[in-house]
Amino acid sequence: MSFTVEERGNPNTLSYRLFFKNADGKYVSPFHDIPMYADESQVCHLYPIATKDPLNPIKQDVKKGNLRYVANVFPHKGYIWNYGAIPQTWEDPGHKDEDTDCCGDNDPIDVCEIGTKVCSRGEVIKVKVLGVLAMIDEGETDWKVIAINVEDPEAKDLNNIGDIQRLKPGYLEATVDWFRRYKVPDGKPENHFAFNGKFKDKEFAIETIKSTHGFWKALISQKTNSGGLNCKNTCVSAGDSPFCCSTDEAKAVIEGVSTFLDKWFYYEKE
Repeated sequence: MSFTVEERGNPNTLSYRLFFKNADGKYVSPFHDIPMYADESQVCHLYPIATKDPLNPIKQDVKKGNLRYVANVFPHKGYIWNYGAIPQTWEDPGHKDEDTDCCGDNDPIDVCEIGTKVCSRGEVIKVKVLGVLAMIDEGETDWKVIAINVEDPEAKDLNNIGDIQRLKPGYLEATVDWFRRYKVPDGKPENHFAFNGKFKDKEFAIETIKSTHGFWKALISQKTNSGGLNCKNTCVSAGDSPFCCSTDEAKAVIEGVSTFLDKWFYYEKE
């Protein structure tokens, strides 16, 4: 299963959007229409999914009306892995997790992909799940799944969280440190973690993903409050979801967003 992306608006502006198409050229939602499972889990990269916009395009995060960038917090520079999300999952803000004692953050579950390739914006890849970190972000549960691209040369040697500790010493500690401090430059306090900041293993991670997939199923079938999310989709069957829209409706959504403008201007000197 392959996907392509279509840019609208200009990068590094508030209007920028990245919409997804499937192999048939049909517009899809990366939140709802991309299957969670292929041969392995799938993860879509990069940038936050616009969960409240129709068809959930990728856009740059916004804070107080301005574009938000990830700060460089010494000794880290930007993200230290490929950062994305698992489609068809949802951390339900109405459900209090028994392990974290906090409700979900109203987003798909996040993934840190630790392979050697730097992924492109909007790239969809298959990953092998290795473990999970339970971050508490401003009182909300915000799971961070640790995974590796199944096509990565190191994937055959990484099968559980302990393998990362053995083969990439210091990487997990750096990940905890990154998530603890990355919002501090924005004037926010450090984040906290359940399980004393320890990573849970592959089995625990997979069960967590399955749980958030169940919450998503309730979301897409209107069995729970949507929390302000936009559930418009083109591939989930109408029998399962009242949010399913036609191809023409999807095209109308995309055509309503400004196109990419990149022009040369010429003027003759006097």
